[in-house]
Amino acid sequence: MSDSSSSLPADAPRPVTPPSRQVDKPLSATLRRRFYKTVAVAPEETGFGLRLDGKPVRTPTRLPLVAPTPALAEAMAGEWRAQGDTIEPETMPLTALANTALDRVMPAQEAVIAALVRYGDTDLLCYRAAEPPDLVARQDAAWPPLLAWAAETLGIRLEVTRGLMPTPQPAGSLKRLEASLAALDPWTLTVAQALTAITGSVILGLAVAHRRLEATEAFRISQIDDLFQAERWGEDAEATARHRVLEADARAAGHFLALCASDPARA
Repeated sequence: MSDSSSSLPADAPRPVTPPSRQVDKPLSATLRRRFYKTVAVAPEETGFGLRLDGKPVRTPTRLPLVAPTPALAEAMAGEWRAQGDTIEPETMPLTALANTALDRVMPAQEAVIAALVRYGDTDLLCYRAAEPPDLVARQDAAWPPLLAWAAETLGIRLEVTRGLMPTPQPAGSLKRLEASLAALDPWTLTVAQALTAITGSVILGLAVAHRRLEATEAFRISQIDDLFQAERWGEDAEATARHRVLEADARAAGHFLALCASDPARA
């Protein structure tokens, strides 16, 4: 969710947001001039790699850039083929997510999971507005069904509060949250982490990982506060631009997840 409250009128109610929104965003490649002519996909022992002029592509930490499915590898190859004279990382979201999975998530899954578990205490869906009534109604229509899904399907029962004061969650619920995250493969965990950063909710990240929601729908649900404020007080250009970037990031994460599951053996 973007922080547009600084541009609101002085008497405008501030949106209710959780105290912490810190989760790693995906890695990007280093900006450089295009140095290759051809892009190809080649089978590897651990998946499907990319070749630039016949040479293997590597991640920022120099690991082989390998995708788990041919569909993801081909889509990543398309990003590399589409580059002009300069390689622009912002136009390569699938490659960035793959870099994140290989460089950050796989070597440190326990640390990634621990960071996401700490997010359980500040999950967006648990911090509701007390007023105005219209905003309360929108939150109460969209957010409780997802918390109910998490409780019934994953055993994660989180407490809800009205306001900004942190509400510690039951230890058992956080243990279930940890177990649910640990059950995800590294590629899906990468998507859950990215969507948690984008939406401010680990529950929304898990809902997409479990195909309970589409990624763009999860993003829309996370933007209820900001969209309400924009309707009431007018749009802010900076906030609108940030909204579009985050929406594109969410769409890319959903596409990445679908491509990772395109192999029937992984679906």
